[in-house]
Amino acid sequence: MTLRNAYLGSLVADALAMPGHWYYDREALVRDYGILDRYKAPCNPHPDSILWRSTYHPPDPRGDILREQAVYWGLRGIHYHQFLEAGENTLNFRLATDLHEQVRDSGRYDFMRWAERYVARMLQPGWHRDTYLEEYHRGFFTRYAQGKRITKCGISDEHIGGLAQVPALLAALPEGADWRGSVKEHVALTHRHGNVLRAADCLARLLKSVIAGTPLREAIAREAGDWFSCRKAEQWARRRDLEIIGQVISPACYIDQAFPAALYLSWKYHDDFDAGIIANAMVGGDNCHRGAVVGSLLAAANGIDTRWIIGLKCK
Repeated sequence: MTLRNAYLGSLVADALAMPGHWYYDREALVRDYGILDRYKAPCNPHPDSILWRSTYHPPDPRGDILREQAVYWGLRGIHYHQFLEAGENTLNFRLATDLHEQVRDSGRYDFMRWAERYVARMLQPGWHRDTYLEEYHRGFFTRYAQGKRITKCGISDEHIGGLAQVPALLAALPEGADWRGSVKEHVALTHRHGNVLRAADCLARLLKSVIAGTPLREAIAREAGDWFSCRKAEQWARRRDLEIIGQVISPACYIDQAFPAALYLSWKYHDDFDAGIIANAMVGGDNCHRGAVVGSLLAAANGIDTRWIIGLKCK
């Protein structure tokens, strides 16, 4: 298997989960979409949407990353990804495809070149069609609009969305590159939080280990022991996923819960890519960003059926 599989797996898991992103009422998720075993488009209303209580007011036009989407902020029931099509990726994974392209074409990771491209893309009208932009984007561009140096605009964000671009970066780096250093530098641009940086390094080590031939469960036991207990996982596996991710581990986006939840699903479905990404989608919460972990690890270990690639909008 290859790191390209891991990168594509992350895109597939995100696109599959996208309609059910940030559903915490899992019964509502099933009522709205049935089983997310194929790509589906999102629909309004979203029963758990928090856009009605979300605000963002950029200091000047250099921070205007909402543009035409701003009219939906403050309204109830708005789906975070309401304008995306079936098989389309959410914003953080759109950025991942851009990062992959830049690094692959240049043959190296250049921190400043990526930072400048990130700013340009986020300010480019029509480049993405997501309605909701995560806190780290808003924090970054608030500081950017205030005139801070581009390298100093990142915030101490502790969400798993910080891992979304790790598989893309690893897949694009040339042989012999300082992959751990590049991952740390890249993630720290927007997520200056120790636990996110630690999780990003763990994911990178896991992917490299699996690609080198280590069985996935063995790699998790070896590389992720400070995040995850395989002994507990053996007990949890006897229960439904909705119980474990919901009652034992939170389905929410904070890294201290979201990363172990993603590792658990990767461990449980270690030999079945399809079952793992479907399970991830159906437990709701921040399933899109958990998909960066679940999709990449399971694809690295098992490969991906071409049916998933055919329906994917961003490749």
